[in-house]
Amino acid sequence: MSQDASPPAAGAATKNAMWSGRFSESTSALVERFSESVSFDQRLWKQDIAGSQAHARMLGKVGVLAAADVEAIITGLDGIAADIAAGRFAWSQALEDVHMNIEARLTERIGEAGKRLHTGRSRNDQVATDVRLYVRDAIDELVGLIDALAAGLLDLAEREADSVMPGFTHLQVAQPVTFGHHMLAWREQVLRDKARLLDARKRANILPLGSAALAGTVYPLDRHYVAEQLGFAGITENSLDAVSDRDFAIETVAACSLVMVHLSRWSEELILWSTPMFGFIALPDRYCTGSSIMPQKKNPDVPELVRGKTGRVVGDLNALLVLMKGQPLAYNRDNQEDKEPLFDALDTARDCLALYADMAPNIVVKRDNCRAAAAKGFSTATDLADYLVKKGLPFRDAHHVVGNSVGYAAKQGRDLPELSLPELQQFSPLIAEDVYAHISLDASVAARTTYGGTAPAQVRAAIARARAKT
Repeated sequence: MSQDASPPAAGAATKNAMWSGRFSESTSALVERFSESVSFDQRLWKQDIAGSQAHARMLGKVGVLAAADVEAIITGLDGIAADIAAGRFAWSQALEDVHMNIEARLTERIGEAGKRLHTGRSRNDQVATDVRLYVRDAIDELVGLIDALAAGLLDLAEREADSVMPGFTHLQVAQPVTFGHHMLAWREQVLRDKARLLDARKRANILPLGSAALAGTVYPLDRHYVAEQLGFAGITENSLDAVSDRDFAIETVAACSLVMVHLSRWSEELILWSTPMFGFIALPDRYCTGSSIMPQKKNPDVPELVRGKTGRVVGDLNALLVLMKGQPLAYNRDNQEDKEPLFDALDTARDCLALYADMAPNIVVKRDNCRAAAAKGFSTATDLADYLVKKGLPFRDAHHVVGNSVGYAAKQGRDLPELSLPELQQFSPLIAEDVYAHISLDASVAARTTYGGTAPAQVRAAIARARAKT
């Protein structure tokens, strides 16, 4: 889209015909540059045109506008939409925002009928409507990307349902798990993200148009008719709240922040796992870069950038919270500052989800390395304790016995399954030859058969349940 060739010269001033009747002095060029929002809110043009067309149809339905005016407005707005889409629309900083740019161009196209479009509404309820429409569309896009990512994680989990890797707590080896189980854990996180976004969508999907500046309007507006045209689930109950509410934007950015926190946690794991010290995975080359000086390097740039961009989305959330915290009712110009953090959060979450939706299911798992790592760090120590409990030893006593066994094995530089039976029996006479069938890696993961557990059978059952829901 084209912009004005250059801003007004310093000290120059212009009059805004949309609202200059009250003023005897033109707006300072510096104020124009300071207060304009069209440089960033022009992306609302589709929503603004849709809202204006619905408003015009409603004004015609209730008899406020003549049918000819409604037709001229609808046709004129269609033409403006075509111009914007084709990059033929010149946005004017002097007209402040997307709304006044479109309305001014409409009046140029169709004359007096264009001036009648704003009957019964204010920019306050107009922008609130546009932003709600935009957020609704953006959430739908994010949910689609989450669905794609969740499907990819299912595929990866299914491929790696039997692949043993170390599970960690405190980033220390804890118990063996399957790689597929780990991927299903990632999937649970984004499914909660999807639920949060859809929940935020419900509150965004309420129409404020018809609230006018703050008190409603004297015109017999049919707000339910407008809501139906625009696909809103209902209309706002209070005009003061309707024009000043940005809770829906804050909720949406909060949900995006959690999306990013989850992707950042994944990024941290992928970055670690792709190092030679771990060697658990290889990322697709198209998601990595090299070094300008070290030819051997394969840097996980995408996960690193996602991890970094999480901070900016969390910052966007903080910006919106601080923006709203001191505002009295009703609308205040402060709210112009809601759009840049909102747009940034939505754009960033969208791009990161799109990258992960393609990258995650194409991770190459180095199964031998994962298994070798799981065999270190006494990951089956709890299995030995459980074995002793089944033999009748109280768990706390079993815990003590295994602790002594681990201490001994550590001094020997061996893991528990590598100890001989006499070595193990010195810690408890309850240990017999069958102990080795309980403390191997495969036996350990296979034994975790509780619902949602890491056993390959449970992983496959979870995948089957997930596929049945989609």
